[in-house]
Amino acid sequence: MSMRTFAAVAAGLFALAASAQAQTFPSKPITIIVPFAAGGPSDVLARVIGEKMRVTLKETVVIENVTGAAGTIGVTRAVRSPADGYTISFGHLGTHVVNGAIYSLPFDLIDDLDPVTLLGANPMLVVSKTAIPAKSLKELIDWVKANQSKATFGTAGVGSGAHFSGVYFQNLIGTTASYVPYRGTGPALQDLVAGQIDIIVDQASNSLPQVQAGTIRAYAVTDSKRIAAAPDVPSVDEAGLPGFHVSLWSGFWVPKGTPKDVVGKLNEAVRAALDDPAVQKRYAELGLEQPPAAQRTPEALRAHQKAEVAKWWPVIKAANVKP
Repeated sequence: MSMRTFAAVAAGLFALAASAQAQTFPSKPITIIVPFAAGGPSDVLARVIGEKMRVTLKETVVIENVTGAAGTIGVTRAVRSPADGYTISFGHLGTHVVNGAIYSLPFDLIDDLDPVTLLGANPMLVVSKTAIPAKSLKELIDWVKANQSKATFGTAGVGSGAHFSGVYFQNLIGTTASYVPYRGTGPALQDLVAGQIDIIVDQASNSLPQVQAGTIRAYAVTDSKRIAAAPDVPSVDEAGLPGFHVSLWSGFWVPKGTPKDVVGKLNEAVRAALDDPAVQKRYAELGLEQPPAAQRTPEALRAHQKAEVAKWWPVIKAANVKP
């Protein structure tokens, strides 16, 4: 058999195997790797979607929390997993865009992961412990300026959403208060409630329950408009810091080379989850925005991710953020 014939036969066998795999997928549990601590906003969203995917795919969906280095450890685990659809990388603007400008990653965030779909967007809230006397965003800015030598901002690690949002916030107001890293914004929020740190620029879905309970204070939504889940919290444009817009969008990716038919099945399962009334109700409660139907394709996530790299990498590098 000539080398050319052998190569053709091998390619044909590979294609048949991939087709058979796609037809039987899934035939065992699927793992969603969440690169942050359990109980945080990323974990909550992954569980909401994963539970409905389980119903559609008729297979167990397991959430695995792999924390550390602002999500890079969990994403690395996903990149190095078999490209068979049984490992999904959950991530967001921080883990799948910003970290590429901060960390020396052993992979390429764009080229070494195949997109599945956008999951939605989570506007941020500027929140503080209740002991801070400020009652408005302008008063909070004045307080940070007066206390920046001792004020602390909680983050989920260098490059996390809370971190680069805090950096952006401080760049705009001209302060240099310190950051306190945690393994997720869930633990950071616990310390904010306890008064151990002063401020977090946090995902709305994470902070809203504590804001509504009165255990922390919210000053503004990092958007040009208010959110339905917190109608009493002004937008940053209303509150006196126009242009401080940050939306922490999330998505699913799989290791590069995952069969397209398998990616298609995962995409369909997520679409079904997003269309479920119970999921839509949960999104509304958490202050999450669903992606429009046209933005629920792998191609749309790829384009969005590339556009965000072009937007945020210059900002992060100019701020000289280092691990």
